[in-house]
Amino acid sequence: MSTGAAAGAGAGPGGDCGDIRVLAVDDHRLLREALCELLELYDGLTVVAQADDGPGGVRMAGLHRPDVVLLDVEMPGPGPLANLRAIQQAAPDAKVIVLTMHDNRRLIDSMLSAGAVGYLHKEAEREVLVAAIRSAVAGGTTMFLPRTSNGPGPEQEPDPAASLTLRERELMELVAQGLSNRQIGTRLGITEGTVKRHLRNIFDKLGATSRLDAVNRVQPLRHRRY
Repeated sequence: MSTGAAAGAGAGPGGDCGDIRVLAVDDHRLLREALCELLELYDGLTVVAQADDGPGGVRMAGLHRPDVVLLDVEMPGPGPLANLRAIQQAAPDAKVIVLTMHDNRRLIDSMLSAGAVGYLHKEAEREVLVAAIRSAVAGGTTMFLPRTSNGPGPEQEPDPAASLTLRERELMELVAQGLSNRQIGTRLGITEGTVKRHLRNIFDKLGATSRLDAVNRVQPLRHRRY
């Protein structure tokens, strides 16, 4: 049974100008509603509808034509791949990001191969999710999985941010908040080109392949005083 819940009178197609319009599809009502409330706190994000199963998500996607669909994989209905394909058919321009507790490699590969542009474990922090949404609209692909507990303990793990300068750490804090390169440049008083140069240096130091990968590698920054 689908909630078919819209986000408000102004949230239909062509809602707030410039906002990224999001549809959340998840059968866990409390988690879904908390997620939507969280997203509404961010400038430039508008939740246009919610649904609690695959068929409901397809209907809401066709009705609201969102920019981004956040799709849970374990819900009542025909299954994650069928839900993904039906949403793509109902809203061809929508970018689908999978949100799940599953980290099965076969499922990840199948969803990404079918056209999902993101696969985020529900342990991802909110800045990672917001950045993934913005990245999806910009044409990027994001994958976030929880770190395994194997290997050396925290005291033995190398600090991924140790080689970053103070400016690079400041920049990564803003990247983690989901700001664009232009917004970061304005905040730090530097040009957009300088932001891109800093990001290239950061990627090289961290061995990162994208801004989201870099964010994942420096998560401890938010808990560190410098």
